[in-house]
This record gives sequence, structure tokens and C-alpha cells, in this order.
Amino acid sequence: MSQDQPAADGRTDGPPGDLSTLLAIMAKLRDPDTGCPWDVEQDFASIAPYTIEEAYEVADAIQRDDKEDLCDELGDLLLQVVFHAQMASEEGSFTFADVVAAVTTKMIRRHPHVFGDIDRDDPVAVKARWEQIKADEKAEKRARQMAKGEGSEKPASALDGVPGTLPAVQRAFKLQAKAARVGFDWPTPHAVLAKLREETGEIETEIKASPVNKARIEDELGDILFVVTNLARKLDIDPNVALERTNAKFIKRFQWVEESLRETQEPVGTASLDTMEAAWQRAKTEA
Repeated sequence: MSQDQPAADGRTDGPPGDLSTLLAIMAKLRDPDTGCPWDVEQDFASIAPYTIEEAYEVADAIQRDDKEDLCDELGDLLLQVVFHAQMASEEGSFTFADVVAAVTTKMIRRHPHVFGDIDRDDPVAVKARWEQIKADEKAEKRARQMAKGEGSEKPASALDGVPGTLPAVQRAFKLQAKAARVGFDWPTPHAVLAKLREETGEIETEIKASPVNKARIEDELGDILFVVTNLARKLDIDPNVALERTNAKFIKRFQWVEESLRETQEPVGTASLDTMEAAWQRAKTEA
């Protein structure tokens, strides 16, 4: 790994748009003698939640189509990369330059149809080649880990490579997609719907059971969510996007209900369920 310093002169007063200035600022913040006490005490684990949060804020700005905010949030996300790279540099693991070199090399390697002499006019072949290159990379990485005594002796699985830290729906979607690549998949969306009906019947049975077994209900509910996610995949729909659209729709309609009842004798909070339901039905056509 390269141990080059991010900014040759370490200046923190350079041009704001110069990446070396940001790298120098991060190094200064992490200086154990003159840096920021909060920044100095952080480690990879403590910073990881902020990295995830910033990625979500980028996605939120995109969803709101707020380009000014998107620029700001992308800067915050870049800072997270710089923060992790600085900590790694301090312990001698890698530098920011190594991060850039790794992703640059990866993008060139994974796009021979752009940077090489491979035909790029066949989308199916391009996707197949992409998957094969990724599989080769995974095998090489596993071989390196085994050589260093770091890898697991457990045989490789088609499901390897899906991070356990992903949100549950996104992780389910990726696990199902990986299983589908090796032929473990329902043939049609109708087959998934049949499975969904089966699962809803099973949770209905558990809800009616006496005594109620909450653990079994939780298990059945998990099955339903997993199947719904699979249905979205079969329909080529991102379940996260679909759910976020429904969230936005719910917010808009519920706020319409709040506004419509605010000046009545039964505002939200004191209104009966029948009153709120009637307002909700109006909101479905008005909001």
C-alpha cells in the first residue's frame, strides 16, 4: 500500500475545491496534539453509522430533486470516505490514494467493453461478463484470504457477498437475486403470489391460535415480507422505492386529514375512528 501523504505541503488553507485541501483538513482534525478531541477519539466502528446516515441523506436529496442539497450531502459523504482513509493511513493499512487506485482499477477491469476491445453492443453479453468478472474477483479475494489464514474453510456459497449490515428488505432482495442466478427462483410472479397467499394463511392461523405465540407470528410475518420482496424483484420493481412512494403518499393523505379536521369539533387526536376514516376516504381523492 502507498504511504504517500494526501497533501504534499499539508496546507489546510488551499483552494476549497482542491481535494488535497480536504485531505489536509482531515489529517489536521485527527492530529492527536492539535486536532479536534471528538475526531481524534473516533475509530472505524464509531464512524460507520455516520457513513450509512450520510448515504441515506444523499438518497433523500435525490428523491426530493434538490440539487443544491445533493451537492452538500455528497460532500458530507465524501468526508466519510476521507475520514476512514485517514484513520487507515494512520495505522498503515492504506491511504486515500489507495482507495482511488483500487476503484479505478476495478472500473477499468469490469468494463472491457469500454476500455478494451470487447463488443459493447450486446447488453446480455455485457451483463454476463460483468457477473463473471465479479465472480473471478471474489474467488481471487477468497484465495488471498485463505493464503493469509484469514478466510473461512467453509465452501463458497452463491449467497456470499451480501453484507449483513444492509437494511433487511434490501438484503432480502440481494439474497434472492443471487439465488435466482443459480436457478433457485419462482418461474413467474403468479407463482410468488400463490406463495404469498399461502403465507398470509399461515399467519392468520397463528393469530387465531390460543395461546398466541408471538415468536411464531414474527416468523410468519418475516416470511410474508420476504415473499413480498421477492414479488417486487420478479416484477422488476425496487421494493424500497415502492415503499418510499407509499410512505410519501401516506404522509400527504394523513396531513390532509389533519388539516381538514383541524377546524372541526373533532380534530385528529380526539376524533373518532369513523370520522378519521371518512376524512381519509376523501383524502384519497383530494390529496
